[in-house]
Amino acid sequence: MPHALAYAIDGPTGRFSRTTIERREPGPTEVLFDVTHAGICHSDIHTARGEWGPATYPLVPGHELAGVVREVGAQVTKFSVGDRVGVGCFVDSCGTCDSCRAGEEQFCDGPGGTVWTYNATGRDGLPTAGGYSTCITVEQDYVCSIPDAIELANAAPLLCAGITMYSPLKRWGAGPGKRVAIVGMGGLGHMGVQIAAAMGAEVAVISQTRSKEADGRRFGASEYHAISEPGTLRSLRKRFDLIVSTVSGAQDLNGLIGCLRTGGALVDVGLPEHPVTLSLSGLVGQRRVLAGSQIGGIAETQEMLDFCAEHGLAAEIELIGGEDINDAYDRVVASDVRYRFVIDTSTF
Repeated sequence: MPHALAYAIDGPTGRFSRTTIERREPGPTEVLFDVTHAGICHSDIHTARGEWGPATYPLVPGHELAGVVREVGAQVTKFSVGDRVGVGCFVDSCGTCDSCRAGEEQFCDGPGGTVWTYNATGRDGLPTAGGYSTCITVEQDYVCSIPDAIELANAAPLLCAGITMYSPLKRWGAGPGKRVAIVGMGGLGHMGVQIAAAMGAEVAVISQTRSKEADGRRFGASEYHAISEPGTLRSLRKRFDLIVSTVSGAQDLNGLIGCLRTGGALVDVGLPEHPVTLSLSGLVGQRRVLAGSQIGGIAETQEMLDFCAEHGLAAEIELIGGEDINDAYDRVVASDVRYRFVIDTSTF
């Protein structure tokens, strides 16, 4: 069996340390690829620290993987050795339920459901291990092609952050003539600004402070608003067709809903840890929509990668080594990263 060097954490209060894990030999329709880069998503931190419920330890997180194909199964038709590829938040699904047939494998409700890239049970009956490792074996239908125009290090975060923003922006009609606001300017938000601008929308950032205003405008925003300044949300009432909130902490949902035009939509992708309070009158009175969004299916993820390549978009990153993961987690929680940490697995 192929072996991979990896970084694992042994409990919710533990620290990452280097280890070796086994990967399965690629089956007839599977791809084994060398992971060159892995992004650190805040959901990795929530899972590793047990903040979203029990996890299986030792845990190797990472669902933003980019690398190069090393070996393919005898029946693989989609990829060849040497291809540049990526894997996102899931590595398998039933393939036959309504969601899978619709290309929305992330919502699989068949036997076993969606198989997440880590902290799940794989087709071999073993716990899945993610991208903080030097290689991985995945069924070809859950692998995406990374265009040559995007560096692998900058492509890795697109497999989660990129598709998390692209999917709701596309679904809710971001484009010419539409005013779009992105709430939060972190790993998700900085991609949302770029993508919405490339789609042709008029883009605004709503952030806690103005500390990232120059970056927001560089990414394509024409407006930048700071919630810490009194009266900001009142000044934006009925301004936007679409608001996408990336914030996982406490936020004024009622105030944001008030910033929507009649019939506008507020889409949350930040998954706040605690329940929120909502007044329905702000929705009913103006036919507004409150929605949630997750990632995207494989076809939509590939579409997003091709869109980013066509428009010259990529994640802005800080490249780190495996020994820096513990510190990086603390810095993400402190919002001290611009805008995504990416692990260089050659340091393993």
